[in-house]
Amino acid sequence: MNIDWSDLINALALLLILEGLLPFISPSQLKKAYAQILSYPEKTLRMFGLICVIAGILLLFLTD
Repeated sequence: MNIDWSDLINALALLLILEGLLPFISPSQLKKAYAQILSYPEKTLRMFGLICVIAGILLLFLTD
């Protein structure tokens, strides 16, 4: 198995860009969103995380 490191670096770069958009565009909305997320039960956050992981895995398999 050969790893193309440039693909990994590109993926990390896109992640940083996407993660940085909301704090750059609207920091006050980000604070409100974080406050709301803090009020969610842990079970809800775990389920959301699991759904995101599964969606990411499916996308990787579909685009490969």
